[in-house]
Amino acid sequence: MARRLFKTFIAFVLLALIAVGSGFGWGYAQFTRPGPSDLDRALVLAKGQGLKDIAVQLADAGVISHPLVFRLGVRLGGWSRDLKAGEYRFPSRTSMRGVVGILRQGVTIVRRVTVPEGLSSTMVVALLRRTEGLRGDIGPIPAEGTLLPETYHFSHGDERAHMVARMTGGMDRAVAELWRGRAKDLPLASPRDAVILASIVEKETSLRAERARVAGVFINRLRRGMRLQSDPTVVFGLTGGGKPLGRALRRSDLDGVTPYNTYRIDGLPPGPIANPGRAALHAVLHPTMGKDLYFVADGSGGHAFAATFAEHKRNVKRWRRFKAKTAK
Repeated sequence: MARRLFKTFIAFVLLALIAVGSGFGWGYAQFTRPGPSDLDRALVLAKGQGLKDIAVQLADAGVISHPLVFRLGVRLGGWSRDLKAGEYRFPSRTSMRGVVGILRQGVTIVRRVTVPEGLSSTMVVALLRRTEGLRGDIGPIPAEGTLLPETYHFSHGDERAHMVARMTGGMDRAVAELWRGRAKDLPLASPRDAVILASIVEKETSLRAERARVAGVFINRLRRGMRLQSDPTVVFGLTGGGKPLGRALRRSDLDGVTPYNTYRIDGLPPGPIANPGRAALHAVLHPTMGKDLYFVADGSGGHAFAATFAEHKRNVKRWRRFKAKTAK
């Protein structure tokens, strides 16, 4: 009788071991086999989520098929504390083991936001506020000319205030570097003067090939004590950079009194009128020097330059004829 009971016990243990082994084998196969999704999936895993919530979220998104197997695999591997929050892209057919590897490495999706040259600080802040993936408030609008236009990379959940800090740090470094290597004998007393003039050049032309020549015109005017007579400064004096003027400048605008009306004030305006890019800063600190004192749009997207007022008047007449012709 005892022998029979012993044999029954051994048989039961063997069957249990076989069942456990089969279950483990099935679970391992599920854990390592390709996942169910035929498409890449992007998913945001929030900070503070537990393993169960992560498994359910992955299953709901179609990344994995068996949340329980995923949880058991993570626990058996000792990886529960290694899974990092963030936004991830899971390639199609990623196995559960592959998913764990992605979450342990913490290689999140890299997002980007491009800040174009010549935007006002108000416009840059508006751009950051509508950029998906960033969070938090920015606080006061940064001073004009303190944000470096560039393409910035970030991860989901990064702070907008941190992005602004990166932009201000980038501008500080760019200005300091370019100021050290500036051309000699420029009529610019400080790096801030360079930023002010670069912001004007940035708004005057969008053509990279013209920036240094436009800068040269303004440098010549400053050296001769001539007023800059820049339309974009007048616009900034009217709008403060918050929005486009929405109409053409009038004679009354050019005659109006604002600190930024360079038709009425001598020298540079009191501050930048936009956030200039590195190219505009370089152009101002390495201008193309010639005899040019004037420029006007030429109808091709660029400008016609002149060394004398008589020549400039002829260029203005051509520009007005072009405008009249295209308006018909």
